[in-house]
Amino acid sequence: MIQKNDVIRVTITDLSHDGMGVAKADGLVFFVDNALPGEVIDMRVLKVNKRLAYGKVEAFIETSPHRVDTLDRVYLRSGIADLGHLAYDQQLLFKRQQVKNVLHKTAHIEGVEVLETLGMEQPFAYRNKAQVPVRRVNGQLEIGFFRKGSHDLMPLEDFLIQDKEIDRLLVFVRDLLRRYAVKPYDEQAGTGLIRQLVVRRGHYTGEMMLVLVTTRPKIFRIEAMIADIVAAFPAVTSIIQNINDQKTNAIYGREFRTLYGKDAIEDEMLGNRYAISAQSFYQVNTEMAEKLYQTAIDFSELTEEDVVIDAYSGIGTIGLSFAKKVKVVYGVEVVARAVEDAKKNAERNGITNAYYVHGDAEDVMKKWQAEGIEPSVILVDPPRKGLSERFIKASASMNPKKITYISCNPATMARDIKLYEELGYKLQKVQPVDLFPQTHHVECVVLLQRSKE
Repeated sequence: MIQKNDVIRVTITDLSHDGMGVAKADGLVFFVDNALPGEVIDMRVLKVNKRLAYGKVEAFIETSPHRVDTLDRVYLRSGIADLGHLAYDQQLLFKRQQVKNVLHKTAHIEGVEVLETLGMEQPFAYRNKAQVPVRRVNGQLEIGFFRKGSHDLMPLEDFLIQDKEIDRLLVFVRDLLRRYAVKPYDEQAGTGLIRQLVVRRGHYTGEMMLVLVTTRPKIFRIEAMIADIVAAFPAVTSIIQNINDQKTNAIYGREFRTLYGKDAIEDEMLGNRYAISAQSFYQVNTEMAEKLYQTAIDFSELTEEDVVIDAYSGIGTIGLSFAKKVKVVYGVEVVARAVEDAKKNAERNGITNAYYVHGDAEDVMKKWQAEGIEPSVILVDPPRKGLSERFIKASASMNPKKITYISCNPATMARDIKLYEELGYKLQKVQPVDLFPQTHHVECVVLLQRSKE
């Protein structure tokens, strides 16, 4: 019987949905970090449950030809790049297979082709947003990433998948905080001032925002620090303070203060210009977000006669990107600030046929239906938990010809597709898109079409 701390030889046969190697031994399924299909390893047993178990690589006996040997292990241990040890072309194949698997297992769909994953030519340094904790490590203020499954900070200067200018600013601010003897946050004691640094950068504009998340309002000598930052980084057009005095894993507290410059930066996407505040949801990979949204537009085959509902509309990035091609766009979003931003973004881009309202999509769609609004296309872009059954029924009852679904979680997407198919909408095509290279995450665009009556 296999027990904790045993070392056994196993062959890795597969990858789990989150990129862990899968091996079978003694009737148990083992999940192993940093192990790839085809590899033979000596594995130390870390944990054994009734049917599932976890192990770690003690030694490689045979390695995969698809292994990337140059990756610093810190990126695997922190979860920054949990697929970074797999060659990029194989990452794209893995993501396509994951989508196929969930469609088969959850929605029982076989006959619909899952297209090849759209990837990046340069799959590193793509993130336009960073949020990094600040802690004391070995007596010194450090920035970095928590080790997976813990709150132990692993100090880092190069974050691999973040815009290099963002990394440069983070290191500069870290050194500045050290110089000004600012105390980092101590989670256990609840002491210290600076908890997190958040940086956003416009992909096309280059404008940068720095957010200092602190435990209390007063920052000693903040004016001098700001002067140093903007002198070294003229592209920093916004410095914000957020005050978070709660014992929580949430990054932001409720109060934001603009310390320097504007309260938002600007960037472009598919030809439109957007204001992005500290709280705004804005896709972190601009290059691939444009491909994602363009795919959704292409799948929808929009015309100037179309009436489109943009559910989960955020600050308007999707709906406004096609508004000039259609008759009218109705956007609905549960975050009030995002609705205000969407209205301003429509105005900023000279768009007069897009209307945004605040509320739960299910309730708002029922109201629109009662008012006689008849969408030809409903476009949805929900969070990871997917759509509620109530939303799916409310959207199907509006009887659009097409439902275009942008997903960041294939498992909940497949579940939702199954219900849409039961309500008379048939899956037509599926396009995986790699918004998060070097990680196991995959986005998808799917087209559902109303069955002919």
